[in-house]
Amino acid sequence: MNDIKRTNSEFDVESVREKFPILHQTVNGQPLVYLDNAATTQKPLEVIDSINRYYTQINSNIHRGVHHLSEKATEAYESARINIANFINAPSSREVIFVRGGTEAINLVAHSFGRKFINPGDEILITAMEHHANIVPWQLACEEFGGMLKVVPVDDKGVLDYTAFEKLLSEKTRLVSVVHVSNALGTINPIKKIIEKAHTFDIPVLVDGAQSVPHFPIDITALDCDFFVFSGHKVFGPTGIGILYGKEKWLDAMPPYQGGGDMIQKVTFEKTTYKKIPEKFEAGTPHISGVIGLEKALNFLGNFDRATLMKYENDLLSYATESLNSIDGLHIVGTSPNKSGVISFLLDSIHPHDIGTFLDQDGIAIRAGHHCAQPLMRQFGISGTARASFSLYNSREEVDKLHDAIIKTKKFFLSN
Repeated sequence: MNDIKRTNSEFDVESVREKFPILHQTVNGQPLVYLDNAATTQKPLEVIDSINRYYTQINSNIHRGVHHLSEKATEAYESARINIANFINAPSSREVIFVRGGTEAINLVAHSFGRKFINPGDEILITAMEHHANIVPWQLACEEFGGMLKVVPVDDKGVLDYTAFEKLLSEKTRLVSVVHVSNALGTINPIKKIIEKAHTFDIPVLVDGAQSVPHFPIDITALDCDFFVFSGHKVFGPTGIGILYGKEKWLDAMPPYQGGGDMIQKVTFEKTTYKKIPEKFEAGTPHISGVIGLEKALNFLGNFDRATLMKYENDLLSYATESLNSIDGLHIVGTSPNKSGVISFLLDSIHPHDIGTFLDQDGIAIRAGHHCAQPLMRQFGISGTARASFSLYNSREEVDKLHDAIIKTKKFFLSN
């Protein structure tokens, strides 16, 4: 990445695209236009190479051997933990837990925090724009421990009702779990403000950062959140790996989520004692290559000047929004003035799945459906949307292709 200069005033998207092998192909005879980044991002060559290098040079289990390969694998794994903690400015690498993804991270907190701290009549506060991964685990926890789920509403623009949030906070609230950026709408929530308010009641806050980490810097220390989760595959890393950050005081108090090898201190048939964090929450053989690949993905992202990158992505979103708004019959769902790179839309009476299928014929990859946000879709009175989501390797030329393909789609369906 040395050829992508941190000080560039002009973001060179073409040099970035050269780093992603998958982008240089055709789909149905057309150059691939990949606009499904909120579902998963593509991987730069250095991430792919790091995984290949692990399996060809140091593949071994960690923490359990004194031989050379095991020591090398352990060193790579634990070094990645330190570097990932530094990337999000976590106070300590011990507070970084490796999990399969953001979904498992939230399930871990819901189960372990719930076992320790949720009692009958207690309340968990989420928002109406949450991904199912930040709804269902809390429903399960409430069913198991006798809690109640409370939901902060959003308005018709997709903006969180902060006044309602304040009113819902009470002495019964045990935890607030809120998405940083909506995957379905692109809305950026006022996370710092939410955390500060919840902390006035001594209520811990979990932040789902799956859609925020790829697009702007995260400073855990400055946010002062109690838990923060994200998935590697949405930030240019491998699938099957993610991060749970948790404040040490909470992680120390929470019981293990799973039992097995490597998380134990001593096992007898009568009683087992556990290691301290982070090992307490990392039972069994972890996704070692995934951890190494995630470290390389975050290194890749960290090589950019983030202010320049954010400006480029915001300009691209503005350009795409203006372009799609110019199409008669197209309606954007989610019009918060504070958004990240997501445009969900409807087009006349054409089903979103038909839009996605037709665009694919022109090599354009978008997402169609409810985006794992069925309650939110229900609020808007729809079953789903078509969604274009952008990343640092997308260009204005690709937006132009999307615009033209949508017009082509409209003409095809409305003329038949």
